[in-house]
Amino acid sequence: MLRRIRASILVALFLAAVAPAPGSAQLDLASLQDEAVGWLQEYIRINTINPPGNETRGAEFFAEIFEAEGIEYEMAESAPGRGNIWARLEGGDEPGIVLLHHMDVVPADERFWTTDPLSGELRDGYVYGRGALDTKTSGILHLAAFLALHRTETPLNRDVVFMATADEEAGGFFGAGWLVENRPELFENVGFLLNEGGGGSDVEGTVNFGLEVTQKVPYWLRIKATGEPGHGSRPLVTYASVELIEALERFRLHSFEPRIIPAVHEHLSGIAERHPEPWRTRFQSMDTYVGDPDVLMELQRYNPGLHALTRNTCSITRFEGSNKINVVSPEVAAEIDCRLLPDQDPDVWLAEVRGVLGSAIDVEVLMGFTPAVSSTDTDLYRTVREVTLEEFPEAGFVPQVVGGFTDSHFFRDLGITSYGYTATATPSEDAGGVHGNDERVTEENVRRGVELTLAILERFAATRPVMEDR
Repeated sequence: MLRRIRASILVALFLAAVAPAPGSAQLDLASLQDEAVGWLQEYIRINTINPPGNETRGAEFFAEIFEAEGIEYEMAESAPGRGNIWARLEGGDEPGIVLLHHMDVVPADERFWTTDPLSGELRDGYVYGRGALDTKTSGILHLAAFLALHRTETPLNRDVVFMATADEEAGGFFGAGWLVENRPELFENVGFLLNEGGGGSDVEGTVNFGLEVTQKVPYWLRIKATGEPGHGSRPLVTYASVELIEALERFRLHSFEPRIIPAVHEHLSGIAERHPEPWRTRFQSMDTYVGDPDVLMELQRYNPGLHALTRNTCSITRFEGSNKINVVSPEVAAEIDCRLLPDQDPDVWLAEVRGVLGSAIDVEVLMGFTPAVSSTDTDLYRTVREVTLEEFPEAGFVPQVVGGFTDSHFFRDLGITSYGYTATATPSEDAGGVHGNDERVTEENVRRGVELTLAILERFAATRPVMEDR
């Protein structure tokens, strides 16, 4: 019996010696990049236009891949068809990282596209289709890097979570917001999140990267006026439509006080060298110029997106009135898309709005989020910056404030450091494809983005290299 035990021990030691160590499996990066391009084309062809979303279709696409890879996953619908999916690679005790993207996309009018918006067509070095930039490419880059860690059995110092959610384009309440409220255990010991909102831009060969650390806070308002109804053939002295028009004109002429908050100062001073004079000088100390109305008007013409970071802003976007041309309606309404600077007290701002609109106008808040800023003093920020500048040594890299909103606010509310970053450098002529026509991403960006995203995760979450040659 003793001899058998000794023999068994020797066999076990031999097998341990010849068995591949965790993380030693070779990664075929080129094949992974080929897969990523194909996955993106397939993903774009899945109709997840919101409304109605039907993101369960997208979740099933990822589920099929996870099943083939032998990766455990979970799916949950917040409502019929509104699917969410996540999978976890378990690691050490360091705070985990979530790789987040949303599966829903905005509608597309095929009449104004050169291809079917859901074709995923690969043409002249571009993958075309709704979601190519917002945010199906981001999801595929996350997926490829996630699978690379799994396939190579790479030891991790923290959990890495892939997560694809519903409904971001309509506020995220059936997606990220629902998961935060209904599945809070998913985010225990999660310290970091990578989402949309930042990335690279390529302007005639000059590349700049931004990593989003905060965003303006959306406050969507519905304002309403009521009055006496009547027949269109006999106008009244005043009625609801007139009251609303007069209130909206006062609102249009009202200027919210401009100011430069610290995060915007850091953003503008960081990009100053990439802009011509006089903006190079102005951006280095924009707080000294922000009080000059002429400078702000110039900035709005030069770069509306940067101008929006200097003050609270509102756009009047929707109107509702009579359903017949010859009827004076007793009630009319308008909806206004407002975005507040992250340091703004919403109650103080609402009081200002009500004062401008007047007491005859009813104001309802349709949606409002809480503000938060993620620190740049983290290993993840430094890692993303280092890896990006190794690939693009001549590029600029700055913490970024964005005028739009993403699902990141749900996680910043939990104290999770959340950044917006996609490992692509989008040519400036393609940026208009986000919510526009002929949305597309270069095949080169997809391939390079796979390597960059994996390199970031390798350096931040792996205890030994995934790509030995980097």
